Amino acid sequence: MIHQFRCNDTNIVIDVYSGAVHVVDELVYDMIKRFEKKTKDQIIEELTGQYDQEAIEEAYKEIQILQEEGLLFTEDPYEDLLTSFENRNPVVKALCLHVAHDCNLQCKYCFAEEGEYHGERSLMSTEVGKKAIDFLIANSANRRNLEIDFFGGEPLMNFDVVKEIVNYARSIEKKYNKNFRFTITTNGILLDEEKQNYINEHMHNIVLSLDGRKEINDRVRYTANKKGSYDVIVPKFQTMAESRNQDNYYVRGTFTRFNLDFSKDVLHLADLGFKQISVEPVVAPSDMDYALQEEDLPILFKQYEELAKEMLVRKQRGEGFNFFHFMIDLSQGPCVAKRLAGCGSGSEYLAVTPEGDLYPCHQFVGIPEFLMGNVEQGIQNIHRQTEFQQCNVYMKEDCKKCWAKFYCSGGCPANSYQFHGDILNTYGIGCELEKKRVEVALMIQAKLVE
Repeated sequence: MIHQFRCNDTNIVIDVYSGAVHVVDELVYDMIKRFEKKTKDQIIEELTGQYDQEAIEEAYKEIQILQEEGLLFTEDPYEDLLTSFENRNPVVKALCLHVAHDCNLQCKYCFAEEGEYHGERSLMSTEVGKKAIDFLIANSANRRNLEIDFFGGEPLMNFDVVKEIVNYARSIEKKYNKNFRFTITTNGILLDEEKQNYINEHMHNIVLSLDGRKEINDRVRYTANKKGSYDVIVPKFQTMAESRNQDNYYVRGTFTRFNLDFSKDVLHLADLGFKQISVEPVVAPSDMDYALQEEDLPILFKQYEELAKEMLVRKQRGEGFNFFHFMIDLSQGPCVAKRLAGCGSGSEYLAVTPEGDLYPCHQFVGIPEFLMGNVEQGIQNIHRQTEFQQCNVYMKEDCKKCWAKFYCSGGCPANSYQFHGDILNTYGIGCELEKKRVEVALMIQAKLVE
């Protein structure tokens, strides 16, 4: 499978199954379009007059060599692995601990219903947190590196329990030959110097929630009395980013239909001094006033292109920053399991409620049919676990024929369920945006090596 596209005066050809990415001239670009469907004589006849005859012959030879080397027109190497992949023994490697089903903001687009997750406000106890650690150790087999994400609601509303869970995990990790890596996500309202120092000492990563420009952020991220959060949190986030030497954190925002010009929000965050930025599209029912619509896609595509061009300019000036969705590793890339199944929700990754209930991920919490068990008895809904374990790009009809399937790994199961009631479906707007982001990210890589 081949995918060809032009972006920012750059011709790029992707060989999907080998993962090879080629930056080519106009002649090779036009020839590759014809290579599989037409004979050599037909190709030469069609291109004669447009290009020099000697150049045509040379280009044809180059394409043949790339094909022989397994870098163009390669066959699918993964489909034969599916049986062993789908029947693998589940190993849990990460938990998202909902230490607080409560929040001090009322964000307009929040899927968690202001932290309540279709239920009542509650805080995780130390006892439940410890049992979650025990569950992870017991179900992680021989895997040494384990991940714990502290989430909410707002986890700083239950920070003493966060610290007790961290201390407990550290106290037993050597006994079981484990190494815990902690991450915390916060809206910053309760962030202070004491919490910052603790997070810097004990947390591998921190996600800082901020949507961009003041008027954009405060329109959707506000307190119960409708006061915006921007002025309160920006100085704290700037201090936090600097205290971590501009590494091992993300300022993470959401763009909605209120800011289709979201590239300005990304650049605003960069202008505030942040070097690690992620601004992602909202996922919401189409009848919500902030939801993205299919008609918005051309505007959003243009925004990604404009953002990429400005990022290249800033990098040349020594003012570069990382944008999460443009970060692609062409030298190695994700492992086979990651390419096929993505995040591993419901199998390798689970969410834990304050009461200790297990769900496939944070976006399924509170939906009764996705309750998988609890941290005391373990996973009891084996059928659901198997369903998630077998969720991969070859189980999704839309993914089978998509050139980008190994970059997005089939997209988010929760988004698919939200829009279609089926984790083996796909979320169309999300798919189109992902494909555009991949194209733009590859263009950036091409420009950087020119």
